[in-house]
Amino acid sequence: MDWLERMNKALDYIEDSLDDKIDYTKIAQAAYCSEYHFSRMFSSITGISLSEYIRRRRLTLAAFEIQKSDVRVIDVAIKYGYQSADSFSRAFQKTHGIKPSDARNKSVQLKAFPRISFQISIKGDKEMEYRIENIDFELRIVGKSKVVKTSRAFKTIPTLWNGAKKDGFMQQLINMSWENPKCKLESLLGVCGKEAAITDEEFTYFMGVRYDGEAHSHMETIIIPPSTWVVFPNVPDAWKRLYSEWVPTSGYELANLPCIECYYGPKHKPRHELWVPVIPK
Repeated sequence: MDWLERMNKALDYIEDSLDDKIDYTKIAQAAYCSEYHFSRMFSSITGISLSEYIRRRRLTLAAFEIQKSDVRVIDVAIKYGYQSADSFSRAFQKTHGIKPSDARNKSVQLKAFPRISFQISIKGDKEMEYRIENIDFELRIVGKSKVVKTSRAFKTIPTLWNGAKKDGFMQQLINMSWENPKCKLESLLGVCGKEAAITDEEFTYFMGVRYDGEAHSHMETIIIPPSTWVVFPNVPDAWKRLYSEWVPTSGYELANLPCIECYYGPKHKPRHELWVPVIPK
């Protein structure tokens, strides 16, 4: 089963479950992917979060039902996962611009968000540089975490590092790093999704370094098991192209572990890399 077929099977599950409770684990299982990566993959390719897509599809079907039948609004609300008529009405009005009861008028304008389907598109006019790294020991990373809104991650994360530079935390990490080099992850590390689980709206971003000594009391520690990684230079470009260009044709599956942004010291080339945990198919 290829990548395209798996992704569309995940969409089949969503569509079949719009009037029922949707299990995000089952969505990822349908795509043979981890929850961590499926959520990011979906939003990266489509430009919309998974939860927002589901919300829009449910409100589209809800509008069809209200307009075409005399079903009670509260029954439609419950059918599509809303606990009260008020919460449904707010969501409906935010999407369609009118109250649910007004949708019965045939002349009103509503918004229909069609089902997404993944198709082959021609890309790859620009090559992607990468290498495979095998780390055969546990990575012990110490630092501190911050909750980041997924939609603002590309703006928020640089701000976090700028703040760490100003308050001295970055220098503290630098002083701890590179003491006992064991691999190429000897630099400032941004771990995306500390618990290897990511929600649609936000995730935990961990700023730290690989460190085998005793961590300071104000720092947290995370452990990543021995793993295989695909490594890309240029973090922003790698994030944009990882899911839509490299993964579908690579022959690798994404492992259920966090990705790591690796920021090197002055004069290092490249200046930064994205490390993505993978499993050969």
